[in-house]
Amino acid sequence: MTEIPKCPKCGSEYTYFDGSLYVCPDCSYEFDSVEETAEADDVARDSNGAELFDGDAVTVIKDLKVKGSSMVIKRGTKVRSIRLTENPEEVDCKIEGSSIVLKTCFLKK
Repeated sequence: MTEIPKCPKCGSEYTYFDGSLYVCPDCSYEFDSVEETAEADDVARDSNGAELFDGDAVTVIKDLKVKGSSMVIKRGTKVRSIRLTENPEEVDCKIEGSSIVLKTCFLKK
């Protein structure tokens, strides 16, 4: 029996094969194989799949509670001059004078 790969997006081990694609029930990510998605993981992408670059302006698509603070980042907040990090799923930015790391899945270009 062949081994089913872990989800390349969230790392979940509960993926399953659905006829033509592997599907992750945790994050709903669909992929063909681990080799194909490994190349794409090096690029930061927003929630719509658009590639992100240093200095881009993005919009928050969901209200986000900031851990360790009473601050809430409201949906529709524009964030300018983002900085990419070593992790393609995260970006550095400044919101209301605070330096914050945001997940790219909550951003759109």
